[in-house]
Amino acid sequence: MSLPKLPPEFLNLLKCVTGKRSRIVIDHILKHGKITTEDLERYGYRHPPRAIGDVRDQGIPIVKANVRNSDDTRTIAVYSFGDPNAAISGRIGGRRVINKTFHAEVLRIFGCKCHICQAAMEPRCLQIDHRLPYRVLGDCAVASANSEQFMPLCASCNRAKSWSCEHCKNWMNIHDKGICANCYWAYPKSYTHIAMQDLRRIDVVWQGEEIAQYDSLAKAAASHGDPLPEFVKAALHRAMKYIKG
Repeated sequence: MSLPKLPPEFLNLLKCVTGKRSRIVIDHILKHGKITTEDLERYGYRHPPRAIGDVRDQGIPIVKANVRNSDDTRTIAVYSFGDPNAAISGRIGGRRVINKTFHAEVLRIFGCKCHICQAAMEPRCLQIDHRLPYRVLGDCAVASANSEQFMPLCASCNRAKSWSCEHCKNWMNIHDKGICANCYWAYPKSYTHIAMQDLRRIDVVWQGEEIAQYDSLAKAAASHGDPLPEFVKAALHRAMKYIKG
């Protein structure tokens, strides 16, 4: 098979990637022109998309297609280099490691609570995440924590944010920082969309003595035969009508 000729500048960029997982992906594609999820599993990676994500985080364009597996029993993903002109400089080295000092500084600014659901937690239970996705924004200096480039999230909200962002057209194709800056996952107190969809949401957590109130709501919802979110929304609707008089 004749492999496409890559520009010298792009090849030099590829050589700068040193991470083991990224290196395996890049070297395999350079040799074979592509890499499948089956290939990655043979290298010992149980979650192949993470290996591909490592390469993308370095600013290397990767495109995905679907093919039949070697036994022709199922469809699998196959990855290859994208347009070399789409490579993003300054990303080699990947994400910065969030050290203890930086973790503590972000919590000092925002407090020991999740920035999405506002649940109060022990510092060790909070994860520090980029306010705008790394794939769109790129990394920023640790000193920029004061400019709100990062935020503390509980594990549950961080997973929900990651899933939503990774399925957003802006994250996948557009890469417009302004779109991310107006998203719920970046600024939950002031936003116009959620992953480019016209949606609004509230993430609420009951803690401590509040749990009894939650249990009462759940019991009332069950007695009405309603899912709890719909029951709470209906109660809020009635409350708003009362407030408006």
